[in-house]
Amino acid sequence: MDSTNKQPYRIAILWRGDRVARQAATPHNNRFHRIFEELAVLGIQAEPAVYDEDFADDVLAQLLAADGVLVWVDPLSRGKTREALDALLRDVAARGPWVSAHPDTILKMGTKEVLYRTKHLGCGTDTRLYRDMAEFRAEFPPLLQSAGPRVLKQNRGNGGQGVWKVEPLSGAGERSRVRVLEALRAALPEEVPLAEFMARCGEYFDWGGCIIDQPFQPRLPDGMIRCYMGVDKVAGFGHQYIKALIPPHARGPGLARSATRPAHHARPRRAAISGIAAQDGR
Repeated sequence: MDSTNKQPYRIAILWRGDRVARQAATPHNNRFHRIFEELAVLGIQAEPAVYDEDFADDVLAQLLAADGVLVWVDPLSRGKTREALDALLRDVAARGPWVSAHPDTILKMGTKEVLYRTKHLGCGTDTRLYRDMAEFRAEFPPLLQSAGPRVLKQNRGNGGQGVWKVEPLSGAGERSRVRVLEALRAALPEEVPLAEFMARCGEYFDWGGCIIDQPFQPRLPDGMIRCYMGVDKVAGFGHQYIKALIPPHARGPGLARSATRPAHHARPRRAAISGIAAQDGR
């Protein structure tokens, strides 16, 4: 309760949807219903705030009337980005309501660029960053030729979109041919000229602002240990098996699904930073 006016705090829970979804949304008919229930237990009044660019003004008015907003929107969804939404949320936060996560916080902690900024840590690796296409064309082809398979990641994405394993096949420079595999479910490898593939990646500079480049890890099928954070404490660990970037024919029985298990059952080969970037689909 607000001790000043004795009224319940109002929290909007925001996710992406169309007009029909917005009109039909209740605290009980969506995948966030448990959050609504927990907030109700605390005496907090929570309301659905379904968002789309087509009715952004309606959502803005709703958020400005609330005390805060919890945002559950992927960086990429149905061909749309969060560019317009992030601008709206900055406007809301500047006018008073609390926004979680604030778009500026996401840019500091929740994008692939954090892999570059933390490469000096024990869990880091040979991570490169390209700010524009000119830099990408100058530096990536010779590195691929000398270092072998690399993994390219667009800065802001989710669900494996814009994450590519790139293997050199023949030739040198942009005239060479490469085998590429995107980290999407059911994706298949394809062989293309490197110049053609790099041109595809050009759009990543528009939305995400950069491309991250790391060496491919041969032990990827062994999985990774995820560390789950709650505010300033470690809440737990999980051993997650990986299917992305592994060709279908190379996926063994143990990789038929993604799974997590208690850390004492895991024998990790490599640790990974997790949790700090969950808001942006890492």
